[in-house]
Formats: sequence, C-alpha cells, structure tokens
Amino acid sequence: MKNKYEIIIYWSETDKVFVAEMPELKGCIAHGETQNEALNEINNLAEEWLNMANQKGWQIPEPKGRLIYA
Repeated sequence: MKNKYEIIIYWSETDKVFVAEMPELKGCIAHGETQNEALNEINNLAEEWLNMANQKGWQIPEPKGRLIYA
C-alpha cells in the first residue's frame, strides 16, 4: 500500500525496538528490530486500519503531510 500519511520512527530504549507511529490514524503504532521492519509493520497495520475504517463507516482523515517539526 502506498499511503501519504506521516510516519515517525524512533528507537525505544525501554523496549529495545524501533517504534513506528502514524499519528493521523489513531492507535496505528507498530515496532520492529530494525527501522525497515518497523516501517513494513506500520504500513501493513495502516492497510488493515483503513480497511476496517471503510468496513465500519468511520471517517478516514485526509493525509496532511508533515505534522511535526524537529
């Protein structure tokens, strides 16, 4: 799936994994042992999230692009 939602990836020292979040899709958080694994997991989860939202008739937010500035 090619989505246009912002993805934030960071290292969790507590869990010793990379965490990927898609802030615009509530609760869409995944992790992996590498950044690529976390990215793949978040993209898979986002696809499931969007499919479920469509099935349940939830409003799907429009991608806003970059949300947070470092």
